[in-house]
Amino acid sequence: MKDNSISGTISEKIFHPLKVWVEESNDNWNMMIVGGLGLMIIGGILLWVYSRKIGKTDERTSSIYLKSSYTMLFLVILLDVIFPKEYMWQIFFLFKYSLAFISAGIYLAIRYKKDFLN
Repeated sequence: MKDNSISGTISEKIFHPLKVWVEESNDNWNMMIVGGLGLMIIGGILLWVYSRKIGKTDERTSSIYLKSSYTMLFLVILLDVIFPKEYMWQIFFLFKYSLAFISAGIYLAIRYKKDFLN
């Protein structure tokens, strides 16, 4: 059965060549996993560092943390629509949350620079 939805066509055109490349050898599969884990570690460190720099939750910082969480939620939902669910879902699951952590960390870094370094 052919998927004619928007996410199906995006997945087919963008991610099918990636699927072909990953299935060529175990080394390619392992590179994808290590890349996703690396991004997850970078995103986690970024979140941890800037949440420590911003400080404990109060009236001003709670809105920053809330918007950072909204950024994560929005990106998880968007990538859940875009990433394919038929193949390599474990790797795309890892990349989905890695990119969400990085986006929230970047948001915290921008807000820290804007609000606290003036």
